[in-house]
Amino acid sequence: MFRNLLALAVFLAAPAVHAASTPDASAWKAKVTHAMPLLGHRNWILIVDSAYPLQTSPGVETIETGAGMTDALHFVLDTIRHSEHVRPDIYMDAELPFIPEQDAPGVSRYRRTMADILHSYKVESLPHDRIIANIDEAGKIFHILVLKTNLTIPYTSVFIRLNCRYWNDDAEARLREKMNAAGAR
Repeated sequence: MFRNLLALAVFLAAPAVHAASTPDASAWKAKVTHAMPLLGHRNWILIVDSAYPLQTSPGVETIETGAGMTDALHFVLDTIRHSEHVRPDIYMDAELPFIPEQDAPGVSRYRRTMADILHSYKVESLPHDRIIANIDEAGKIFHILVLKTNLTIPYTSVFIRLNCRYWNDDAEARLREKMNAAGAR
């Protein structure tokens, strides 16, 4: 009798436990919205596939979104676009263009979708291991926000290093050139 009651209790509780573990869309979006004013140049926001590793660098914070890659990417880019202080430098895995459809069904459609979403941004491709090493190093002193999505295609993560909106790369180069000419370090 006791076993039957215990089994019934577990059976009835299972849907509640599963629902409690399902990520709340408003929670991760609120986290991004709340973090944006605090983030600045050299911070990163990563929108990653579901197999992206949980990193252990002290500055790396990982959040399970339960969202699709494109939904998460659109939200993050929109949040950055509405900020006054940062702009995105976007990196993607150099391996992505070489993945054949037969090894990763849906990869061709994903590449087309990313080309559409990111057409107005400069996107730099680097080998996956190099991007991970850059993020690991940055995570030692800067905050990295990792948003895990439900995408199950390899090498599809979008890595966004935040940069200063009101100070561009050309202005920085002119400043450094002027400092070098003056003998300043």
